[in-house]
Amino acid sequence: MTDTLLHSQGCACCGDLLQARYDRRRFLHVAAGAGLMAAFSPLAFAAEGNYEAMLLTCIDPRFPEPTIKYMEGRHMVGKYSQFTFAGASIGVVAPAFKTWAPAFWDNLAASIQLHNIPKVIAMNHRDCGAAKIAYGAEAAKDKATETATHKAALMEFKKQVGEKQPKLQVELHLMAIDGSVDTFS
Repeated sequence: MTDTLLHSQGCACCGDLLQARYDRRRFLHVAAGAGLMAAFSPLAFAAEGNYEAMLLTCIDPRFPEPTIKYMEGRHMVGKYSQFTFAGASIGVVAPAFKTWAPAFWDNLAASIQLHNIPKVIAMNHRDCGAAKIAYGAEAAKDKATETATHKAALMEFKKQVGEKQPKLQVELHLMAIDGSVDTFS
């Protein structure tokens, strides 16, 4: 059996490369170098560590930018994990979405384990389609009713977090379309 080269041994593009000796020692040197690069890469440290919070947000495409601006204003960029699904806290507590809750609780537990978070921040938003699905159009008929609907969901969320993860602090927020935020306690 003869070795077949793509190009001749004198080829400028790959002749020397094809003649290189590949043995176990060379493999171990290359593998060790790759391992060191991976170990000292900033990405290697990103998965685990001590972070400030998990942020729960809604899937509404209007809110990622205002939410990021809000978190930037709190100097928290790069200091929190994030979980996003329809309704934010409503997606966790509303009976209409009861099959969704386990996914949130499992992800919260993972964030606690991996990121050592001391709190969870729930960021609901106004004009939320998931709120209307869960509670009907009447839940958002005016600003006061909408606020009461979100506050009730956020307070139920806080209660459930207290039952399932009693060591966590909980922040409750309601963001308007303009990015302004109301806070509940």
